[in-house]
Amino acid sequence: MSHKATVWAIQQRGLKPTTRIVLWHLCDRHNPDYGCFPSQTRLAHDCEISRSTLNVHLDRLEAAGLIRRVTCIDPVTKRQKTTRYFLGFEAPPAPNNSGPCPESGHGLADSETPFASAGEWRPNAVDAAIPCPDIGHGAVSGFCPDPCPENGQSRVRNPDTNLVREPLREPVKEEEDAQARDSDLDRFFAELLSALGFAANASLPAWWQGAPARSHVRRWIDDLGLSGDRIIEVATETRRDHPNPPDGPKALDRFMERAAQRDAQGAATNGIALTAKRSRKAQGKSPPSADELAAFYAAKVNSDEYLPPSMISNAICEAMLARRLVTADRLHQRGVR
Repeated sequence: MSHKATVWAIQQRGLKPTTRIVLWHLCDRHNPDYGCFPSQTRLAHDCEISRSTLNVHLDRLEAAGLIRRVTCIDPVTKRQKTTRYFLGFEAPPAPNNSGPCPESGHGLADSETPFASAGEWRPNAVDAAIPCPDIGHGAVSGFCPDPCPENGQSRVRNPDTNLVREPLREPVKEEEDAQARDSDLDRFFAELLSALGFAANASLPAWWQGAPARSHVRRWIDDLGLSGDRIIEVATETRRDHPNPPDGPKALDRFMERAAQRDAQGAATNGIALTAKRSRKAQGKSPPSADELAAFYAAKVNSDEYLPPSMISNAICEAMLARRLVTADRLHQRGVR
């Protein structure tokens, strides 16, 4: 860490926040004796950004003349070494004016150096202006118009042309549906308050205010299976016996539960009748006639087997008496009439 480098980074102005963070961490990795050469993986980890984003901000720093990147290639393995970063406050390295590098033949003339004078950057110069002391290759970066033929273009993806896109965390259709449901619940809640006798602009009791009251009403729909019209009907019936509106939705739970039970029983009865009708229809049988019903129930009355009192209706009793299939005394004995 170099105190001089970090102080210099803090003094820079006109940078975006992330670009400033990248510059500061570069300076934090600077060594006064050996220079600055952190790996991109380390630098991206320090800045908490991806490598592609890091390269974007390094390009901005290089274009602003605050840093200079020089990349070297290992002469044996031909692999790219860690990039050397020259910071703006450092004295520029002396250009190689004595001739081309003996190993690769690359070199510069005096006019091609990117430094006009000591400490002054010329970012528009060719990146190969400062040859690597090992093999003589210059920097390979997005700023360079002619990349090194041995390295080619950058191997890091360009985030602006990335075809892979993250899926929407919350699809727009689901969000629109949720908003529509909330709007419908608000309208239904207003109708419920009106059915209970609350004025439109009157102040509501505390238990009828806010999201908890709406959530309680929604449970009547989700848990009990009541429709909105059925809830309004039950709420209107409760006002016939109670002149004052309830203090909160919890006071209506008992009435809503009873209505749900009655609806379930009615649905079960209708289902049984519908099933029997479909069975007879499938078998090609017509419904029993009045004489057949009277004879069937008369046999039940005249026998000694158990007979529920509610099994025989008044219409069946009159049909049996009219046909003289049973007597009134026998009906009294059996507890039917």
